[in-house]
Order: sequence, then C-alpha cells, then structure tokens
Amino acid sequence: MARRHTPYFHKFVEAGAELGDRIGFDAAVVFSNVEEEHLATRERVGVYDVYYQGPLDVKGPDAQALLDTVLVRDVARRSRDGGVLYSSLCDEAGGMLDDLTVYRHSSEHFWLIATPSRVETVESWLREQGAGMRAYITNTISGHAYLSLQGPRSRELLSTLTDADLSTSALPYFRFTEAVVAEVPMVVSRTGYSGELGYELYYPRDYAEHVWDAVFSAGAAVDAKPAGLGALRSVRMEKKYPLYGLDVNDTTSPLEANLAWAVDVDKDGYIGRDALRRQRDDGVSRLLVGIEFSDDAFVPTTGDGVSLDGERVGTVTSAEYGWFLRQPLAMAYLPAGNADQKVVVTSSEGATGTGVVREHAFYDPDGTRVKT
Repeated sequence: MARRHTPYFHKFVEAGAELGDRIGFDAAVVFSNVEEEHLATRERVGVYDVYYQGPLDVKGPDAQALLDTVLVRDVARRSRDGGVLYSSLCDEAGGMLDDLTVYRHSSEHFWLIATPSRVETVESWLREQGAGMRAYITNTISGHAYLSLQGPRSRELLSTLTDADLSTSALPYFRFTEAVVAEVPMVVSRTGYSGELGYELYYPRDYAEHVWDAVFSAGAAVDAKPAGLGALRSVRMEKKYPLYGLDVNDTTSPLEANLAWAVDVDKDGYIGRDALRRQRDDGVSRLLVGIEFSDDAFVPTTGDGVSLDGERVGTVTSAEYGWFLRQPLAMAYLPAGNADQKVVVTSSEGATGTGVVREHAFYDPDGTRVKT
C-alpha cells in the first residue's frame, strides 16, 4: 500500500532526507545526521515537520464540559483563551489513552493536538463520550500544514517573518496567538517537544511550500537546519519527555508516568478519577524514571532489563544517545523511591552497563530554556 505524505514530502526528497514509515506516512528520519540536527536545535534552530500533526477541532456549548469529562486536568479552571494545556485522556482504570495538548480559542472552541499515532483513537473516544452533548468534533488535520521551529534563535528567525510581538511578556511559554507570518495567517504556539525556546506553526495546507521556503530563506541567517524524527527523539530524551507507545500507553497511568503535575486528581466527574485517586492516596508502586550512563561503551536499547541490587526490577521503555549531553540515556518504570540509585542494565546479548536513576530531566531540569 502506498504511504501517505505530509505537504513537505517533495521538500524531503529534494533535501535527500532518509525516509521512514510512521503510521503509514513517509516521514523524514534524518536529513544530514542526527547529531548535527540535534545540536542545531540546542544551539541555533532545528525545523521539524511531524508526520501527522494537526488539530482535532472541538466546538459547541458543551465543548468545555466534554473536555472536562475526558481530560485529567481541570479545563474550566486552568485554561483561558489563548492558552495551551498539557493533559491526558484516561480510561476508567486510569490507563492513558493519549497525552496531548489542548488549545483554548474560547470556552466553546478548542483544539486537541493528539499524538499522531493516536489521532483516530482520541477522535473516536471524544465522539463516544460526547454522544448526546452539544460538542462537535471535526478532524481538520488534512487541511493544515505544520512546522515546528525549535532552538534558542527561533524567536530571532520568526521575528523576521512577522510583525507579531513574540517577546516572552507578550507570548509566554504554553500560550498561542493568531498572527500573519510570511504573509500567511496562522496560529503561532509557544510550545514544542525539544526543551528549547520554540514555536509551532499551524496554517492552511495550501501555503505549505511558501511557508517552508520563507522559513529557510530567513533561517539562513541563523544557520537553521531541517531536522528529522531521529533528532526529535534524541532531544526529547534529554528532556525525559515521554513518548506514547513506548513510555506510556493504556496500561500506565499519568501518576506512574511521573506526570502528577499534569493531573487534577480531585477534580470531579472525569473518566479515571477513582483509579487515580486510589493511586494518589495509596502511592504508586512504580514510576517512569530516567537512567543516565557515563560510559559510552554501553548504549541501552528498548527492552533491556534493569536490575537493582542484583534483582530484575524493570525494562527499558526507550533509549537514545543524548548528543548535547554526550551520554547514553534511557527511560524505564522502576519501583518508586530509587532516585539517584545505581542500576545495571542488561541487553538481550548479555552486555551490561551501570547507570544512575534520575526522576527529573537530564537536560535543563528547571525548564528555564523553554521559558526564556
């Protein structure tokens, strides 16, 4: 079966990108090499097209009520117009159906940006839970194009293409605005998956090639680089951002995933409330943690076993090399309460490496760079 394409497929081909299949899409995995694209993101600007990124549009008098039913955060209390909220959808057992971002245009109009591989699940869940409510869900992804500009010089680049005020005071982290960029009306969101100052752009698909060309023409002044999913995976690993399907799924709760800060456990009326309250009150038995390695001789992989004091206690959920930190990194669910302990990771071939458990991000744990 032929794979689907984002609006930038021909740009990927022209740039000589290595392509890979991601849920039926030809996605750019790497343009030059992962290290170069990773460092461009940390030091200048990396430009990403995520293979199926776009909004599920939720409108109607009951839109906010529907989202407060399906999301574990208090949308009515925590969101405001122009704000972005990170949250999760859970089933009755507290298992995560997805983690996503919520854009509030008004109390009767929201966007949900789901994990690309979970769009159909999220859309179906919204329709099922919203049956009989005055909330109307439209999948608008195919009509949108998307680019993510990530890195410390992203504001400098984007400012040459728009008159919008991009200062932190005007557009702080986790806020969005409607602006004209390169003569194209679009949503400019102060968000991203890199842990750096960055902007996600959503605009009509018809303008995709024009916006790409404008971004890279302006980006030449700051040496911006196109970046693929390889670099996106490695920069997110340095920040210990979970990835749905590897680090979180419907057998893991947001509390187990170390996302308690993004759960309003005591909110009433949401799906998964009872299970999450029990976990909160009783404490979780396992926690998603990071493991950092000082020795490059051992590079962990997904599925490797993790042992503490000679006892197998977990399995590596994902692993990447942190090109900025210059060390192998991994994530795993381990018994709670083992921060800063040494663990031994064993590959399927029997190779071993010693790592240290970290509960917080490896890179910029205080999050100062995204808020600059």
